[in-house]
Amino acid sequence: MGFTKYTTQADKENVRMNESIRAKEVRVLGPEGENFGVLTIAEAIAKARELSLDLIEISPNANPPVCKITDYGRFKYEQKKKDKEVKQRAKVTETKEAQVKIGTSQNDMNIKASKIGSWLREGHRVKIDLFLWGRYKYMEFNFLKERLERFLAIIPESYKIADEIKKSPKGLSVVIERDPASQKAAQGKSSKQAAEPKTEETV
Repeated sequence: MGFTKYTTQADKENVRMNESIRAKEVRVLGPEGENFGVLTIAEAIAKARELSLDLIEISPNANPPVCKITDYGRFKYEQKKKDKEVKQRAKVTETKEAQVKIGTSQNDMNIKASKIGSWLREGHRVKIDLFLWGRYKYMEFNFLKERLERFLAIIPESYKIADEIKKSPKGLSVVIERDPASQKAAQGKSSKQAAEPKTEETV
């Protein structure tokens, strides 16, 4: 069998396979996860050749290194898939900031709430400031808190409080983040309602 050749220089540098594997002995896994035990590199390559597949080093730092007998194209596909999943999990989460004021029009409040909803859907935390100035700074905390809670109530996305409402240099602030549990519960409820038979009402 002619073993698969590297498709790019980067692959040649990052992935050792077949005769490029430097270890004298390797632990060999079969294409379906079978454990062939520790073999000399010559025996491992012969085993891969016997199965018309490639011998690919998957854990070079193990002692001895671990190799898998598999198809190189399939190996590259699985690696690309894993890399994509890792990047998605490592997506940077930012803390966005929004500011509202007492007296802000309802239309502006709705626009801000909609924007915050989109930030939450993207996985970001959001710090919301109720900006106070002049006499508003001296109003009762509970009155101001209730005003901020009114704004929180119109945000069109499930969320949970990450940092409770408290006084801040700007006035009052709160930090919220998306609540996946509430989202799943809502989806489950919608699915259940869709599955329930509808009955006709008569007037």
